[in-house]
Amino acid sequence: MTTTHSTGSARQTWAGGLTVFAAVMLGITGLVGVFRGIMAIAEDDVFLTTPNYVFEFDLTSWGWIHLVLGIVALLVSFGLYATATWARVAGVGIAALVIIANFLSMPYYPAWSILMIAMSAVVIWALCTVRRDGTALR
Repeated sequence: MTTTHSTGSARQTWAGGLTVFAAVMLGITGLVGVFRGIMAIAEDDVFLTTPNYVFEFDLTSWGWIHLVLGIVALLVSFGLYATATWARVAGVGIAALVIIANFLSMPYYPAWSILMIAMSAVVIWALCTVRRDGTALR
């Protein structure tokens, strides 16, 4: 009987840790998205413009997209600290949108886009491995 109780407690601890990890990672992703958006809107020399790319958008447009996604990601990360179910669902959705936006803006800053895609994938994994009752999946 004690092994069942300690196993349940360990799973709840693991699940709580995953949620906090996802909140921190989504917060970092959001903060970087805000800074990246501001740099793109200001048309900083950090970004490279490549000709003849399939998904050609103006750099300012990408800046606004990253800025808005970053702000929403920051807000959702604060909801994850409160372990709200809506924040877990929204976190998966925002992380998926961040993946898509970074994939499409890859020609402007490829190394950073790949890093952001990887961070967002880890956020999705962390949010999807926690059950509604607060325990981690096996």
